[in-house]
Amino acid sequence: MEEGRFLQWGVFRSLLAILQWWGFNVTVIIMNKWIFQKLDFKFPLSVSCVHFICSSIGAYLVIKVLKLKPLIAVDPEDRWKRIFPMSFVFCINIVLGNVSLRYIPVSFMQTIKSFTPATTVFLQWLVWRKYFDRRIWASLVPIVGGILLTSVTELSFNMFGFCAALFGCLATSTKTILAESLLHGYKFDSINTVYYMAPFATMILAVPALLLEGNGVMDWFHAHPAPWAALIIIFSSGVLAFCLNFSIFYVIHSTTAVTFNVAGNLKVAVAVLISWLIFRNPISGLNAVGCGITLLGCTFYGYVRHMLSQQTPGTPRTPRTPRKKMELLPLVNNVKLDDKV
Repeated sequence: MEEGRFLQWGVFRSLLAILQWWGFNVTVIIMNKWIFQKLDFKFPLSVSCVHFICSSIGAYLVIKVLKLKPLIAVDPEDRWKRIFPMSFVFCINIVLGNVSLRYIPVSFMQTIKSFTPATTVFLQWLVWRKYFDRRIWASLVPIVGGILLTSVTELSFNMFGFCAALFGCLATSTKTILAESLLHGYKFDSINTVYYMAPFATMILAVPALLLEGNGVMDWFHAHPAPWAALIIIFSSGVLAFCLNFSIFYVIHSTTAVTFNVAGNLKVAVAVLISWLIFRNPISGLNAVGCGITLLGCTFYGYVRHMLSQQTPGTPRTPRTPRKKMELLPLVNNVKLDDKV
């Protein structure tokens, strides 16, 4: 009887964690698109900077004031040698995501973002010479095919936005791969990651945002009919962006890896559907098929990765024996890092 109640509570807790993660993630994406399109605030660097500031304050409150999470101590020297390079890539990743959202629909941007597993595997193979099982390569075929079909049939295609989203995938992959080496020995959760990286990202982005967008922001403020209400929406998106990081920590600790992978791909589908209902961007039939193929490919990739990780030590994992130590590194689980702001 007690075991049944415990199981029911576990299922309910996992479902609640997934729903609140979906809610924060989709809300942040929709709000950012609303800021760029409806509020006519076409300044992605400034929006990213607001997010970093809100995340820095939020992480400080959670760790230092409310003490909801213990602080993971980092050596001062490591903050510059390890954290700062990661923060630089982290900053580029978020900025490119907002730039792409400025120029292309949410549906297209989210589909391209699903290309991250393929770019991660390719970079590890090309740069680090890491070996992957042939089943991993096979699982990437539907992802690549779906992205190609979606890109060719996108009715609101914009080359600048497409390139920003694609380079954003590369930045996400680079950030994930660097985390293996630069953050070795530190077991960061999402809140501690933001606590250390968001202030560095703010410092990196503040000057470029001021120089490139400062005059434009002032002109927008004087020309907008309700600037203060619009600023409340912009800063609210920053607060929700931090809440998204907290929700990621909660969902990771409440679900299994397989559930997280499937829920992450369903989240993309939910974001695409809600964004279409709000913004009504045109989507062709083939475009929807391409998006579906991509999401199914991501789910299959996660399943293959999970099955390989569950093999017993005596079971052959690859068709040959790895020749280098780098080949023995675990396959990066980048899904858990993709939504961090």
